[in-house]
Amino acid sequence: MFGLRENSVLIVDDETTYVTMLTNMLSQDYMVYAARNGQDAVWLAKEYQPDVILLDIVMPELDGYETLAQLKSDEDTQSIPVIIISGHCDIEHEEKGLALGASDYISKPYSPSIVKLRVKNQINIVNQLRMINHLSTTDQLTGIPNRRSFNLQVNKEWGRNMRDKKPLSLMILDIDRFKVFNDTYGHQQGDEVLRIIATALKDSLRRSSDFAARWGGEEFVILLPNTDMSGALINAERIRENIEQIPITISNVHTVGVTVSIGVTTIIPAQEINQSELISQADKALYTAKEKGRNMVCKYDGEVSDWRF
Repeated sequence: MFGLRENSVLIVDDETTYVTMLTNMLSQDYMVYAARNGQDAVWLAKEYQPDVILLDIVMPELDGYETLAQLKSDEDTQSIPVIIISGHCDIEHEEKGLALGASDYISKPYSPSIVKLRVKNQINIVNQLRMINHLSTTDQLTGIPNRRSFNLQVNKEWGRNMRDKKPLSLMILDIDRFKVFNDTYGHQQGDEVLRIIATALKDSLRRSSDFAARWGGEEFVILLPNTDMSGALINAERIRENIEQIPITISNVHTVGVTVSIGVTTIIPAQEINQSELISQADKALYTAKEKGRNMVCKYDGEVSDWRF
């Protein structure tokens, strides 16, 4: 359930005494990580994605300002709020930290109550933004990501797979004769089918990088990073077979089944290819699956063809 994630704080200070003090202050309310230098802080921030970073300024090698600049220049860490903690209490140092993107500034020696309140303020902002983002990227009927969320995800994976020169696969899935089902059994039962299919798709994902979303109406999409056509087709056929075997209970009296048609394509992203081509190709393959009789997987690899083991 959304909202149960434990909030976390990363403390960055080369003095053990201050790390211990801050850990004792905050560990009852948050998961606490600690780094003794700027290099470790950047690595830990990327690895654990803390909700707030408490950053000392005076450190050997990579000081707090340089560490802050690195955090704010990396897309994986730039949105994490950073509270600077420094023995420098003049306006010049505070202004420099805020100009680099710090969210707040606390001077040493600090009051425990002030530290707790300022961390809590940042945590509250993070949680509110997370809730807003969750609501705006989740399909309210099925509980899985929505089309907006998919668009964000495909943008990210397109860039990543382009850098790595890896294949990116997409399947578009459509429930067969869904209008007839709605007309026969009612829209409430149709909504239940959408929820059942969404759960089946979510449960079918084998890797954390695989991504399923509701595209709209009775259509769903699954994005498979670093997956070639062969792997995508095996996944698509497994999903098609699993859905075909799901019993749908009607009014607690009898059960019926539903089937899906799936279009699959694979592209190695490149600068000269528009990512909309990925969706267009999968959509063409889906259209062919519908034309050929439904309840099948079709692939696009320059032309559309059906696929069987």
